[in-house]
Amino acid sequence: MLLIFALLLGTSSLVIAQTDYPNRPVKVIAPQATGGGVDIVGRFMSDKMRQAMGQSFIIDNQAGAGGAIAAKLTMRAPADGYTLMIGYVATHGTNPAVKKNIYDSVKDFTPIAMFGGTPNVIVVAKGVPVKNLKELVAYSKKQPLNYGTSGIGTLNHLLMEQFKFAASMPALMVPYKSIGQAFTDSVGGSIQVIFPGLSAAMPHIRNGTLIPLAVTGNTRSSLLPDTPTFKESGFEGFEGLTWYGLVGPAKLPEDIKKKINSEVNKLLAQADVKKFFVEQALTPMPMSPEQFEDYMTKEVVHWTKVAKDSNITAE
Repeated sequence: MLLIFALLLGTSSLVIAQTDYPNRPVKVIAPQATGGGVDIVGRFMSDKMRQAMGQSFIIDNQAGAGGAIAAKLTMRAPADGYTLMIGYVATHGTNPAVKKNIYDSVKDFTPIAMFGGTPNVIVVAKGVPVKNLKELVAYSKKQPLNYGTSGIGTLNHLLMEQFKFAASMPALMVPYKSIGQAFTDSVGGSIQVIFPGLSAAMPHIRNGTLIPLAVTGNTRSSLLPDTPTFKESGFEGFEGLTWYGLVGPAKLPEDIKKKINSEVNKLLAQADVKKFFVEQALTPMPMSPEQFEDYMTKEVVHWTKVAKDSNITAE
């Protein structure tokens, strides 16, 4: 009887410990330096989660190795809900597609909640005499083009290679350490094409130094209502987004996962959160943990095919 009572007491304590989650501050690892999109979205959502759940959600910036450092720290953390991570398209989409044997983006993590995504936009320097994708393809076959990326295997690189493959378009990649450097060189004329996230591109589009030709995703962006999608332009399969979500170590307790997911989805419906997302060119994308897992799985499959088609691998 004493043994049974002790077991019941232990089980009861565990249930209580998980039900009152969080009862102490939560660390949220951001796989990017301060000021980047991951950091901005992560800090905003962490503060909203603090307000909603009554405990601090503290951002811990762990940049480097394309997010692999942050991912490995998260994988090795206790699966108790007190170490989480902002998983995004690089850490749980493109990196596993081009960097072999670093980690499994689903099996080594617990997908918790999707925040949202922003489309990417293919842009040309204002001196390039084209107005749409078909004109760009035709122009590329008469005049050699260079396109800038933020590195081999990044989303903007894979998207451009996907387009080159689909359109049989010749263009030479010029890798940079950041997309900002590519923007700078496009003004000088040495880079003609870039495929950045919409949020990063908008200042350059507004000042007229870059001309948008098409956006990824299924619908036009409200920020660029006159710019067609790739599908409207005659190219299927360009649904890729720069997306952000929340993951934890593998085998996170089910009730903690569901509690966080529920709170995040409630936040995504709030007016002030929607306003912030619009300002960041983001669309809220509430999902269940299972839907988020399925989304990440499909992302890796898609980008693995793109990388294989274009023979892309990264160290």
